[in-house]
Amino acid sequence: MRATARGWTAVWLVVLALVQAAAFLAVWRVAVHLEIGQWVDTVALTGNRIGQDTIDGPVDRILNAMSVVSLLAATAMIGFIALIRGRIALAITATLLIAGANVTTQLLKYGLSRPDYGVDPERAAVGNSLPSGHATVAASVAVALMLVLPRKVRAVGAFIGAGYAAVAGVATLSAGWHRPSDAVAAYLVVGVWAALAGLLLLVAQREQAEIAPGDAHRVAALVLGLGGVLALVACGLSLSWLLDLRGTGPEELARRPLFVGYAGSAAGIAGTMAVVMALALTVVHRLVPRVKG
Repeated sequence: MRATARGWTAVWLVVLALVQAAAFLAVWRVAVHLEIGQWVDTVALTGNRIGQDTIDGPVDRILNAMSVVSLLAATAMIGFIALIRGRIALAITATLLIAGANVTTQLLKYGLSRPDYGVDPERAAVGNSLPSGHATVAASVAVALMLVLPRKVRAVGAFIGAGYAAVAGVATLSAGWHRPSDAVAAYLVVGVWAALAGLLLLVAQREQAEIAPGDAHRVAALVLGLGGVLALVACGLSLSWLLDLRGTGPEELARRPLFVGYAGSAAGIAGTMAVVMALALTVVHRLVPRVKG
């Protein structure tokens, strides 16, 4: 890989890290430290009771499957896939991605404060819940798996992983465990760590590594990214419609605005995960070349 190409890849990864870190700060600022942000989050969380009896079982199974043991097992499996491909640096980097993202989430969750504006008195005593630990587990495993998979199945892995992580994030909302901003923030934490992991792989890469342009998953990344952007637009339109009702307490809202808040937030969760995965997919062929060198 030529020094010039490596330099541009490094610049792209730094930009990705900074943009996603800035997006995290924006989500944290709006959703946690602005009253209107807390109100929208609470409306979405209150709307989870619509149809909750129907989905309680599947949601509980999804969330209960995520434990420290399952995370360690998934990390070991991902490392094993990289090792049987002869990619020691990739195994180490994928493990660091998962560990770094999940440790960061726990530090942020217990380190950040949440002012009480009286919007959600039922959960005021809980304090800060951003980012979501469950969403971080799902997203970090999904991105790390995409990273270690062989190029022929990488795009399929990206779609399956993004779908799994998105479902896990929506499940935390459906179960009433997390506000929608918690899942969105978790995905952005993973996105930052994915970019940092990419920089580490780039440093470990040798000059004779062969980058095949045909290995780029441009169509898959475009579909994921475009789908994610459309979902985020739908989220924005839904939540902006709610703003006309911001003087009303979430518990006093009718079924329709509650559903709009819940569905719009679910779209935002899924859209964020799709964009994060698409951004990682655009550059992975340069980080995990066909010929290691």
